[in-house]
Amino acid sequence: MNPNLRKLTAAAIVGAAYAALTIALAPISYGAIQCRISEVLCILPYFLPFTAWGLFAGCLASNLITGNIMDIVFGSLATLAAAWCTAAIGRHGNPERTGRCALACLMPVLWNGVVVGAVITKGYAGLDLFANFPVFALNAVQVAAGESVVLYVLGLPCMKVLPKKEFFRRICASYGGKAGKPGETVS
Repeated sequence: MNPNLRKLTAAAIVGAAYAALTIALAPISYGAIQCRISEVLCILPYFLPFTAWGLFAGCLASNLITGNIMDIVFGSLATLAAAWCTAAIGRHGNPERTGRCALACLMPVLWNGVVVGAVITKGYAGLDLFANFPVFALNAVQVAAGESVVLYVLGLPCMKVLPKKEFFRRICASYGGKAGKPGETVS
């Protein structure tokens, strides 16, 4: 099979999983106080950069439910930007270093906190961001807090455990990603 078609297929599966998890857990996936469990998949670009596009597509599909054009466009782009940053962090150095993993988990927290906080303030409440900065800041902190729970309670442990699993190392190797081997320093 064509390697690019394989990557596209894998990215589509990641996107479908993201959308399915978000929609299945809709009561906690949407709103000013949200905890999208699907965001745990945002660790994947750290190991497999091409999955960033699947996350973008999955987020876009999930955000279509809201009907808010700002959420559909900017919320999805925030996920893509965070995934690109996560992939960039994963490209350099040892992927198993805790500090590097923690930094990678911070990308979705920051991007979604700021962008989705702005979308909630402007797109849903119709408030001017600068005139209502405290409202925007509160929305940004609430979104970032939900992201932090998912990325640091679920994502960070997954980033430490998955590279030790043979199946995950094989998947990464088959797509040209890097997960390292237990006890091995990967540069």
